[in-house]
Amino acid sequence: MTDDIELALTATPGRASVATVTGEIDLHTAPGLRTRALELIDQGHRHLILDLSGVGFCDSAGLSALIGIWHRAQEADGSLALAAVPDRLMRMLTLTGVDTLLPHYPSTADALSAHQAAPDAVAGT
Repeated sequence: MTDDIELALTATPGRASVATVTGEIDLHTAPGLRTRALELIDQGHRHLILDLSGVGFCDSAGLSALIGIWHRAQEADGSLALAAVPDRLMRMLTLTGVDTLLPHYPSTADALSAHQAAPDAVAGT
């Protein structure tokens, strides 16, 4: 596992912001991911879409970080959605029931389309 995770914000039309996550989300990197994502929310990116296509691994600490990010977005009257969730992580989300909390989409384009259809919140799948 690596000691670094990247989170890159992409400018998008509309109110949703896309942040691409690259790396492994584990006990060592999850706190950094959570901190960076919470900073984005605090900077006004209340409707956040995390593109997880570049995530090779996610453990329970990573899952906890995603839930924490979702909570902060909710507190800020925003939303969190996941895009391009790798199969292994999708299985974890489904097994734990977190897939019912975190809307997820096959691609970033699908997540953005859903957000544009429901501008006050990212609709779930």
